[in-house]
Amino acid sequence: MADNNSRLVYSTDSGRIQPEKIEIERPKGDGIVRIQRQTSGRKGKGVCIISGLDLNDADLQKLAAELKKKCGCGGAVKEGLIEIQGDKRDELKELLECKGFKVKLAGG
Repeated sequence: MADNNSRLVYSTDSGRIQPEKIEIERPKGDGIVRIQRQTSGRKGKGVCIISGLDLNDADLQKLAAELKKKCGCGGAVKEGLIEIQGDKRDELKELLECKGFKVKLAGG
């Protein structure tokens, strides 16, 4: 009798399945750091979003911590962007220019 329905149901040949690590590749910037004020989806509270930084995650965390400390406010690093609470665009521009970044204020 031929076995036409021979699907593999269970096998001990392979070990534990390791989940694939997904690396999110951020787009390369044009060398200009942009600071944008945004309130959408934040119940009217404004944040400054800093984009265009070509740094790895550890350096982004360090820079964000330093900026938050100098501005005296909170913030976060999300998907390669630094979010600083409040409208601190002018302060952030000065601080980033002192660090050698070319900075532009984006948006309104």
